[in-house]
Amino acid sequence: MEPIWLPPPEAVAARAVEIARDGFRGTTLWEHVGYSLFRVMVGFFFGALLGIPLGYAMGLSDWFRGWFDPIVEFMRPVPPLALIPLVIIWAGIGETGKIILLFLAALWIMAIAARSGVSGVSISKVHAAYSLGASKPQIMRHVIVPNSLPEIFTGARVAMGVCWGTVVAAELVAAEKGAGMMIMVASKFQNTDIVIMGIILIGVIGFGIDMLMRWAERILVPWKGRV
Repeated sequence: MEPIWLPPPEAVAARAVEIARDGFRGTTLWEHVGYSLFRVMVGFFFGALLGIPLGYAMGLSDWFRGWFDPIVEFMRPVPPLALIPLVIIWAGIGETGKIILLFLAALWIMAIAARSGVSGVSISKVHAAYSLGASKPQIMRHVIVPNSLPEIFTGARVAMGVCWGTVVAAELVAAEKGAGMMIMVASKFQNTDIVIMGIILIGVIGFGIDMLMRWAERILVPWKGRV
């Protein structure tokens, strides 16, 4: 097969070394990756910041569940990429639009994870805490939150994966820096070795993010599966 369609592995490796050393379109490889990771972290942070309390409220209050559950369930199956045209209309093609898109990608996943975690708390544990004289804040802190954290961390892993895939796609549409932008520009000039290198890089980083989330879960929620 012609190298323009499928370059040999050594050509891809050589191109990776070249871009890591010299950069791509005036920006180093690590800066491209850093911009993508920064967008993911900011979007995920704000999505979790709003989604987790919303999920807790839906799990603890019938009123919140009645009002917000239909909205969450309606938005949950909508692919984040389908929102790109609307976000561009609302916020333009700059950084704000990309972060809003990632915020929406993480929001519904984190809300559902928190709601599921609260709903999965055994009622017998709550009754046992009440019988020992625990107050509602104490039950929330010592019973509901610890028992819901495993579900929340599982949702966080899923949300981070979705955000990473979404930011790459968003950068394909409009971006000056980022891993997705690098792939898009390379494809226009038929630099297949750069495209393949970018795809491999995205996969490796995505795998690394998931491993990091698993490690954090083992450290922060050591009781998962034991209670």
